[in-house]
Amino acid sequence: MAHRKGRKIPAQLVEDEDYQLRHERVAGIDIAKDKGDVSVRLPAAREGGRRRSRVEADVPARARDILELGARLAADGVELVVMESTSDYWRIWYYLLESLGLAVALVNSSHARQLAGRPKTDRLDCQWLARLAEMGLLRPSFVPPPEIRALRDLARARQQLVRDRARCWQRLEKLLEGALVKLSSELSSLAKVKTARLILDALAGGERDPRALSALALGSLAGRRGDLEAAMEGMAAGPHHSLLIRLHLDHVALLDRSVSAVEAEIAAALEAVPAAWGVNAGGEPSPAPGPGALLLPADARLAEVPGITLNLARAIIAETGLDMSAFPTAAHLVSWAGLAPVARQSGPRSRRRARATPTSRTCAPRPPTAPQAPGPSSASATAASPGAWDRARPSAPSPAPSS
Repeated sequence: MAHRKGRKIPAQLVEDEDYQLRHERVAGIDIAKDKGDVSVRLPAAREGGRRRSRVEADVPARARDILELGARLAADGVELVVMESTSDYWRIWYYLLESLGLAVALVNSSHARQLAGRPKTDRLDCQWLARLAEMGLLRPSFVPPPEIRALRDLARARQQLVRDRARCWQRLEKLLEGALVKLSSELSSLAKVKTARLILDALAGGERDPRALSALALGSLAGRRGDLEAAMEGMAAGPHHSLLIRLHLDHVALLDRSVSAVEAEIAAALEAVPAAWGVNAGGEPSPAPGPGALLLPADARLAEVPGITLNLARAIIAETGLDMSAFPTAAHLVSWAGLAPVARQSGPRSRRRARATPTSRTCAPRPPTAPQAPGPSSASATAASPGAWDRARPSAPSPAPSS
């Protein structure tokens, strides 16, 4: 009997099913940049004998050699091939062996660490992987199918381009501050306000007269030309500022075109996946179901969730895929995205902390913006739809999102 703070805790029976043989024929691959070591575990040659183990050392990380290895594994009837997620070097092994119809599992390297005090070589590592795999002690990581991997590459490329564009605008704002131009203090955004672009183009062209620059204001900013002029008085912009402003604007224009091109490619890649199609009026899957569709495409359905835009919906699909059977429950999906609290306990005290991957943080939906109070021009429209505010306002905080 175990005792804790005066209480008696009955002994519990712990099942050892996890330590029984799960797979008769497995292979473990220890991957390096230019080669891999492979250990194959096979049944005993005779009844009551010991299981057999074969090691192939220094298999080159080349398509021809890996395909030949896959053919040998298939001939041996290997049920499962396990490899660690070593940098990006695992991709050629995983993709080619998967293409041969083999069941491949990618595992976290921290789950397959060698025991302390034992020698560690590539040959021993692949044998250790195979032994853990045959006992079912390694949890496979989620690797999406090829069409979702292509979509993921595009979505992540768009994410990086958008970040580069934001950094470019930040550098431009810093450049203006160095030239004693307080334009960003008067405008809500340098990137989204047309007046800002006109003034920046004029500065890049050599214009230095604050009155002439403020005269470029459009729309509601035309009534604030005095404030704009005061924000640019005393500027110390030299010829090099004109050059750098032009370079930043040209870079932003290039990134704008790149983002548009990638977004078009993302839409085309998603339309090529039948699982993402909607259903037309006849009930048949269709890549373009139309406005009267019974079921919207996957990205449009996901974008109906408050706080999720169409681009964000496509990014979420690119990270999680469309087959949710890979995640038994919603909690598994949140845990895989790195958004669930993690228990770290040693003794009576417990620490819980949350962690998130960079991709899952970026794919977190933003809460919807509350609608503004209706003006005189929209009073009739608001009266015709009294529940618009209730529909736009979320009834409860959004749950932790997935990546």
